[in-house]
Amino acid sequence: MKLRFRQLQAFHAIIETGTVTGAADLLAISQPGISNLLSQLENQSPVRLFERRNGRLIPTPEANVLFQEVDTVVRSLDHVQQTLLHLQDMRLGQLQIASQHSLSFSFMPRLISQFARAHHPDLKIEFQSQYSPKIQEWVHAGLYELGVCELPLLTDGLEETRFAIEMQLVMHKSNPLARHEVLTPNIVKQEPFIVTGTDHTVNRALRNHYQAAGETLNIRVQSHLFKNLLSLVNEGMGVALIDRLFLEYEPPGDYVVRPFRPLISLPMAIITSSRKPLSKVGHAFHEELVQALTDHDCKLLTRTDPRGLPKTSEPQTSAGLTG
Repeated sequence: MKLRFRQLQAFHAIIETGTVTGAADLLAISQPGISNLLSQLENQSPVRLFERRNGRLIPTPEANVLFQEVDTVVRSLDHVQQTLLHLQDMRLGQLQIASQHSLSFSFMPRLISQFARAHHPDLKIEFQSQYSPKIQEWVHAGLYELGVCELPLLTDGLEETRFAIEMQLVMHKSNPLARHEVLTPNIVKQEPFIVTGTDHTVNRALRNHYQAAGETLNIRVQSHLFKNLLSLVNEGMGVALIDRLFLEYEPPGDYVVRPFRPLISLPMAIITSSRKPLSKVGHAFHEELVQALTDHDCKLLTRTDPRGLPKTSEPQTSAGLTG
């Protein structure tokens, strides 16, 4: 006996609605079509499924037992079909994102929440902050679908969309340097600096600019997170270069912000695995992230479609870019 799902679906609909007419309406097929499917099923069945009384179909006890089994199958398929529709319109799915620390405190959480509330109410989200080399490892290994990290890339097998964020000089509001509209190494001179690690791109660029200006960089404190640098500035420990996008989302404090020249930018990238295609929801979030960075005047340096197709390419022109 070889049963077809359409036969079982017609049988299920007849019992559920009570009539052939109701089953035809439920499945959006003709009444002769329903009758034909039922006839095929009855011809194959080793037991009687219906009795005919005054033009009505009366299920036998055996049919009621069979209905319980068929009901599970039919409802499961309906659930699968509904899931496919939800995946198509991105109401369901999972978004896995990892970000380096400075964007993970405010910018990324806000963008993720806006993305989910606007279009994807049932979206499952996994979001983690970590240092950039570890994020690259995670995305390469497939643990996260999309990452935001600082350059250079230390891991092969990644697609990237590069962008740069301007660094700005932050100082305590009582600092006399706050009277200047723009600050340079020749103005800041021996002012105590709070800096990131020695090998960090921004730190190297700052040292290069001080050397070119004939000034000596006075490093007082080293730390690894821009949030730590800002807290130390608030305590009057010195001045610091912090990325503009991070500062845009920070609440007011005992600090002021000034442009620093020559321009130093933090080179970053949105990364995806070149070995694993993005999900539909992952691709949509990638596009929203690129748009959000553009809206915040972050300079896109290279643009790669997350499916691996290059879109645009620009030379790296901002001072201080490496890797």
